[in-house]
Order: sequence, then C-alpha cells, then structure tokens
Amino acid sequence: MYRDKTKVIAIGNRVIGGGNPILIQSMTNTKTEDVEATVAQIHALEKAGCEIVRSTVPTPEAAKALGQIKKQIHIPIVADIHFDYRMAIAAIENGADKIRINPGNIGSAEKVQAVVDKAKEYGVPIRVGVNSGSLEKDLIEKYGRVTAEGLVESALDKVKMIEDMGYDNLVVSIKSSDVLMCVKAHELLAPQCPYPLHVGITEAGTVYSGNIKSALGLGIILHEGIGDTIRVSLTGDPVNEIASAKQILRTLGLRKGGIEVVSCPTCGRTNIDLISLANEVEKMVTEFDHLNIKVAVMGCVVNGPGEAREADIGIAGGVGEGLLIKKGKIVRKVPEEELLSTLRDELVNWK
Repeated sequence: MYRDKTKVIAIGNRVIGGGNPILIQSMTNTKTEDVEATVAQIHALEKAGCEIVRSTVPTPEAAKALGQIKKQIHIPIVADIHFDYRMAIAAIENGADKIRINPGNIGSAEKVQAVVDKAKEYGVPIRVGVNSGSLEKDLIEKYGRVTAEGLVESALDKVKMIEDMGYDNLVVSIKSSDVLMCVKAHELLAPQCPYPLHVGITEAGTVYSGNIKSALGLGIILHEGIGDTIRVSLTGDPVNEIASAKQILRTLGLRKGGIEVVSCPTCGRTNIDLISLANEVEKMVTEFDHLNIKVAVMGCVVNGPGEAREADIGIAGGVGEGLLIKKGKIVRKVPEEELLSTLRDELVNWK
C-alpha cells in the first residue's frame, strides 16, 4: 500500500498520509468574497460528510474573507491559488489551513520562494497541483502530446523545486479528465513520491457522467493502494460530490459506517413509484452515518422479502401498501404513504 508509506501531513485539525483514513474533499462554487453564501455552502458540505474544503482566492477581498469564513466552519479550508503569488501569501496570513498552487503558473522562482517562505513561517502545507490542461509546452513537445509521463515529470519537477527551497510539508495532485491517463500517471507517480496524494478526475462532468468517470478512475487508483484524500468533481451542487465519494470508499472497503441502500431495477409487477421512493430513501439515510447496515428498497411483495434477505432492513411496495422487512422476514404491512416514515422511525431506534 503506497498510502501507508506517505509522509504524515497536518491540515488544520486533520491528518493525512502514513496510512491515516482517506479524507473526502470538495470545493465551494460560491464567490469566496461572499462570506455568508460560502459559509452556508460549507455548512451543507460538512453536514453531508465533507472533511476538507477548498475555496478559490483570486482577489485580496477573497483572501480577507477567508479569515471570516474560517471562524464559522469546522473543517480545514484550502486556498486555491492561480497566477498571483500575492494571493497565496494573503491566504496564508488570513488563516488558510493549506494552499493549492501550480508553481508553473505562479511566476518566477523568486515568487515561488516568497510563497514557500510564508508557508514555512505559518507551518501551512502546500499542495502542488498539476493539471493536464495546463501542462508545460516543453513537456508536451518532449512527449509529443499530453501524457501521463509528462504529468509525472511536471509534478516531480515542482516538488523538487520546493524541496530545494527548504520545504517538504507537501501534498501532491496530478489530474486529468482522461480517466486512463490519470490512472497511469498515479501508477507512475506513487512509487516515486513520498508525499500524500490528493486524487480526483478533473472536469469529470455532470452528475451522471462525472460519477461514472470518477468511480472508475478513483476506484482503480484507490484499489491499487494510492491516494490519501479524494474529490469527486461534479458540475453542480458540490454536496452531491460527498455522497459519491463516500460510496466509492465504502464499495472498496476503505470506509466503514453509513447505510448502504440497495434497490431492485423495477419490473412490470411494480405498483408503486419505486424510483422516487428509492431516491428519497437514499437521501434520508444520510442522516444515519453512525449506522453500518444495509437497507433494501424493493418494488413488489412477490420477491421483495427474498431479495431483501441479505439486507438488515427493507421495504417492499404493493398496491396501496407495502411491507416492512427485517433480515428477509416480514414484520408488518404499512400503508404506502407511510413506508418512508416507517423506515426512518426504525432507523432512529435502531439497536
């Protein structure tokens, strides 16, 4: 497991690397200068289970807002910096728990050194980020196009630059929207990099396509023992990213706790709106992350009890009513409109 051997890095009140639990990260899409909106979104992310949040800092106003935001949230905040090294310095001074930079677009070595010196002064880790969309022209020319090898070379060059400046409080990320390129890049980088890796498929897309690409890419990378923090990048409400990330980690056996929902694909016997019911159940169970159980949502009473046998608890629809099922055994009949509330009551009182 590569992740067991990475350097331990503290990010605010969290610790990553060295075999510590893989943490879930997301990014706000509000204007960081709008403190109220950004705090509200971070609170929603916290409630969903986000453990590290990143916010863009493109202006002095955003850097100043960072200090106000941090006072009102409970998870570490990472300042995302592009182009202007002064924003990195201001973000650190205003309380950023980590900064994300690409030294290649910050400017001269002197500017990077100024950022490194400030990070060292405050003990703030630097995430060195390299993206396939901004790979240096000389590396594109060297390899003929954007390649996994080019991404890795770029990342290691940036890491060495900061190491040579006397700092090793680092996290590394290499991202691409090309899933297989991203996988290959991580396979090449992990044996050579002693620092924690933040893993994600960048610009993955909408909830539909983004989830598929992220599940495949992150699934392969994580299963190979690579990755210390993850983000599922989706176009839309970032809260959606958290449920997806949790499910990926649970499916791989990398996280315990939380309810797994299974549901049948529906058929001609289905007499209730199973699709809506299953979606409502999936949303509702996010309240019960302390439970480590399986919940089944079945469309009919014919095969429902049998199909739900491997679940701890389940509901199965009928005509105007449904069944509450525990360990494959029918407990009682329930009016259709009370199925969801009945299930919730059972979870509230679960022992």
